[in-house]
Amino acid sequence: MHNLFLSTLPVAALAGNALGTNVSPMMRKGGHQETPAQRAAAAVDNTLFARYTLTVLGGIVFLLVIFRVVIHTVRYIRTLTCLNNDTQRYFRTPNLAYGAVKQHLLYAPLFRRRHLRELHFGWFHLGYVPTRFQSLFLAAVIIMNITLSVTGIEWNGTRAAALSHLRNRTGTLSVINMIPLVVLAGRNNPLISVLSISFDNFNLVHRWFGRIVVLQALAHSLAEVLNVIDQGKWSTMRYLFHNNEMYWTGLVATAAFVAILLVSSSALRHAFYETFLHLHIAIVIISLIFLWKHLENTLPQKYLLVMVLLWAAERFIRLATLIYRSFGRGGTKAELELLPGDACRVTLKIARPWVFRPGQYAFITVPSVGLWTSHPFSIAWSNNNADEKNQDSEKGYQITPEDILSSSLEKTSMSLIIRRRTGFTNKLFEKAERSSSGITTVAALVEGPYGGHASLQSYGTVMIFAGGVGITHQVPFVRDLVAGYASGTLAARKVILVWVIQSPEHLEWIRPWMTTILAMDKRRDILKIQLFVTRPRSTKEIHSPSATVQMFPGKPNVDTLIEMEAENQIGAMGVSVCGTGGLSDDVRAAVRRRQGTRNIDFLEQGFTW
Repeated sequence: MHNLFLSTLPVAALAGNALGTNVSPMMRKGGHQETPAQRAAAAVDNTLFARYTLTVLGGIVFLLVIFRVVIHTVRYIRTLTCLNNDTQRYFRTPNLAYGAVKQHLLYAPLFRRRHLRELHFGWFHLGYVPTRFQSLFLAAVIIMNITLSVTGIEWNGTRAAALSHLRNRTGTLSVINMIPLVVLAGRNNPLISVLSISFDNFNLVHRWFGRIVVLQALAHSLAEVLNVIDQGKWSTMRYLFHNNEMYWTGLVATAAFVAILLVSSSALRHAFYETFLHLHIAIVIISLIFLWKHLENTLPQKYLLVMVLLWAAERFIRLATLIYRSFGRGGTKAELELLPGDACRVTLKIARPWVFRPGQYAFITVPSVGLWTSHPFSIAWSNNNADEKNQDSEKGYQITPEDILSSSLEKTSMSLIIRRRTGFTNKLFEKAERSSSGITTVAALVEGPYGGHASLQSYGTVMIFAGGVGITHQVPFVRDLVAGYASGTLAARKVILVWVIQSPEHLEWIRPWMTTILAMDKRRDILKIQLFVTRPRSTKEIHSPSATVQMFPGKPNVDTLIEMEAENQIGAMGVSVCGTGGLSDDVRAAVRRRQGTRNIDFLEQGFTW
């Protein structure tokens, strides 16, 4: 048997390489190999089906782009129309068809109302329930891949031929699916800005594409193993693994894929995130090295090359961004300030800042705390002293040449609030705690900005919900809306901020920024703030400073709050939430319930990585 194998190996391997497929070097059942015509037809099918996969995915993206362009155009026209319209009656009326789509598809969780509230089994984190739209999309992708994996295979022919076709088909599709897999995983994924879809939504799809890639790789390997065992039994299999590079490199690559799948489980990912991240990258690199050798001189190797180039380009952009933002001009510094409630205010003096937009976040690394740990945090506030001096000039104050020079040298500061948890955040808090003054300055690395694609400027009525440290995402929107109202550049006429906190001491987190907002021009005409304290130590802590800033004990009745504002809404209504999973799900349910009777949109920010 071994002599027969050695005599047929060159011809079979050469044919397989020419067609871009892995052809088993063993004699097939009944003593016959696949004919060259059969192998050529199978190779054509594999190539066509690989192109089908990319074409279908490209078509879906195209449809989503059209949808996004329509939505953006409607909001832009609405903003322009409402600039000098204080009633905005026309935009209060909902579109019944679109409202039904939002209620039953876009905003609807898969089952009942649970979406961002985590699923737990004891201490184990089991993940999140996707929305119906996400579920339908994922189901369509899975069904497409199953269909393409088995269509066109001669199941009525010999077992050897069927397994051979299945092996080649699933192997090719596994590699082709790695292209969208790596695109979806990138922080610089261009589809995020084009489609205004958050990174965590793309990351959900990325995880499912990863599972599809692993399952197709397993099917590919299993089909070949069964075929070889059918012909040569286990002794031949052992010989191939020891003497044929294609086999043992494929085995290692498949094993690495399975390891990635296990390490990426929700329970391990959430319990040991930093360990998961480093293992994930290391195993991916290992799998790509061995997969490259496994596919040497085949057509799928070209698909893999495209995937590797995309991955390398995204990593290069991230590295270049980090270097650009963090080095030169004295480097980026982070001032750590202890706050009540196990929190820390981090003020970044960025070497090369950017023009800040609400909703943006950045990845922060503090080398003295952890060089290889990079975590995302919402940017809560941005101060640009140079801009403030320019505003003084517009108001008539005299600006000297010395002021202009000093302004050009000053750095924009960007601030964020970090709540003490485990890992990086705990170490950062402890570092600030060791300072006698509660304030310390450290070197930092910044990668960003990301996000900032959502806008609330086209809504006449805006409700903003925040839970705990989720206020950091919402404060910039409040400032942006109040400033835009004063300058007459947006549609908003009513802004309601609802912040749920455990203790009044948490107000210190954003006190300097809220003081600035409350002093802004025309703030009282547009902004109303409602604070809900869930764990007050006494009733004396609960007091309302004014009619526009009110404090209440306990948790809010989200449905009632939204109904109160919806009854007297001005124009279209936008409802944004950033907080705990339970709060987000309550707000989502309340918005869904009013589709068809109110023109109301739902915007959710959740880091579900």
